[in-house]
Amino acid sequence: MTGTDVGRPMAHSISWDAGAIVVLDQSLLPHEHRLLRLTTCDELIDAVKRLAIRGAPALGVAGALGVALSARLNGTDERAVRADADRLADARPTAVNLRWGVERALARLTDGAAAVLAEALDVLAEDERTNRAAASRAADAMLRLCGRDGPLRVLTHCNTGRLATSAWGTALGAIRELWRRGALAEVLVDETRPLLQGSRLTAWELTEAGIPYRLCVDAAAAFAMARGMVDCVVVGADRVAANGDVANKIGTYGLAVAAARHGIPFVVVAPESTVDEATAAGADIVVEERADDEVTTFGGLSVAPAGSATFNPAFDVTPSELISAVVTEDRVIGCGGLDAAAATGGPDGQDRAPLDVHGQELVDGCRALYRRGWLDGTSGNLSVRLPGTADQAMITPSGLGKGELTVRDLVVVDLPTGAVRRAAGTRPSAETAIHLALYRSRADCAAVVHAHTPYASALACRASLTGAGTLVFRNYELIKGLASPDPHRLELPVFRNWPDLTRLGDDVYRHFAAEDPGAAPALLVADHGVTVWGPDLATARNRLECLELLCRQHMLVHH
Repeated sequence: MTGTDVGRPMAHSISWDAGAIVVLDQSLLPHEHRLLRLTTCDELIDAVKRLAIRGAPALGVAGALGVALSARLNGTDERAVRADADRLADARPTAVNLRWGVERALARLTDGAAAVLAEALDVLAEDERTNRAAASRAADAMLRLCGRDGPLRVLTHCNTGRLATSAWGTALGAIRELWRRGALAEVLVDETRPLLQGSRLTAWELTEAGIPYRLCVDAAAAFAMARGMVDCVVVGADRVAANGDVANKIGTYGLAVAAARHGIPFVVVAPESTVDEATAAGADIVVEERADDEVTTFGGLSVAPAGSATFNPAFDVTPSELISAVVTEDRVIGCGGLDAAAATGGPDGQDRAPLDVHGQELVDGCRALYRRGWLDGTSGNLSVRLPGTADQAMITPSGLGKGELTVRDLVVVDLPTGAVRRAAGTRPSAETAIHLALYRSRADCAAVVHAHTPYASALACRASLTGAGTLVFRNYELIKGLASPDPHRLELPVFRNWPDLTRLGDDVYRHFAAEDPGAAPALLVADHGVTVWGPDLATARNRLECLELLCRQHMLVHH
């Protein structure tokens, strides 16, 4: 192995040159830029193990080139090549790309060393194209999830730029793309303990690119989210399991938990080669544990008592439910696993554009009703049935103020089961049971509004006090606005406000499943509020307005 000092970094982190693999030694950055010429498989394996070469896509390229190097050195001795390939594939067990690159090049071994090299060079050439495609798609997804065109404040972890790939980068490539579009305000860079890939490598790349950033210690990231300093978290991946769980640099899981707590989109960017459908779930991923001295020393100095034992996993696993999207060069994978979304990223493969349209409609509806004082604080909820889906609805989340919701906060649920199909760290409204009951029992229901409007809520309380199971209005002109089958008489059911909302949902379902389809589209919940619905959200909102005015008029006349 030979090293060459260079005054200016190479354009690609890994390349092939006259029978040698040439890499930029990442273990020495940012203080020294040194190119390594690796001429044996032993040298390559050593470079991989000591992280001179790191990053899932770069390891994939290194794996393919390593097989080409062995084939060149061993000629027709296939057993020797395969032995080198096995050792190389096992050098970093968590990163699936390494074995993927090895196996792809090894598949050409029977065609000779030249064919193996041609395949490895194809892997190298494809990497930059793949990264740029994934980065562009990820930038689109981040802007959609954040509900605006930017500029975004983005937090990232470890290094996912051109150093971790052959060129451009995955998550850091998405950050570059946002900067190119004028949609990036600042990057908050986790230092990424214990080997500081964030402060040593990501900060170096951002400085090189002229992109504004600030470093933070890993432990400060959650507090930065709490301070409102982060709009989106974007990271890479070393393996994506079939259920959507993701293995990535240690510290990623903690970021995902913090992002979920603060309602911040959490996006993973990785090539399709990182997706491992043979691994069912994150629990099946082998997590590499590294040497004690990475933790007990810092800059060559001991920082712990002699003989201290350590827990030093190189990676952790983030469960899919904490992930807003996994973005590859071909698709945006929702949080429900690899079969939950196709290339455009919606549940069951529908285009994301309709989701965004309906999501913005819900957000606008919430804000309008919030301004009226009918969705105070976190109370109330809206939903719409999603067209072109296998019975799904988009609903507002639990625990968030309706005046500050964004599209990224909304939740997609399955109507038959209530299972969450898409969420960005949020959970559906606690009163989802009412919405589901109406969607299941009423064919005319495509949008639901549940609100605590003052006069309707007051009548719901009065009905509770009197024990009335229905509320009857007679001879009001406003009755016509509620699609009552009798324009002179409106009868609304009043449901008991069970603490168990599933029980309330069951009551609503049983009532309306047996009710005349022409029944008025509204109900009251005793001591609680009012729910209305319609064929679209605009109609449902108009009916809410009409019912509240009717209740006001009724209170003035009779009370």
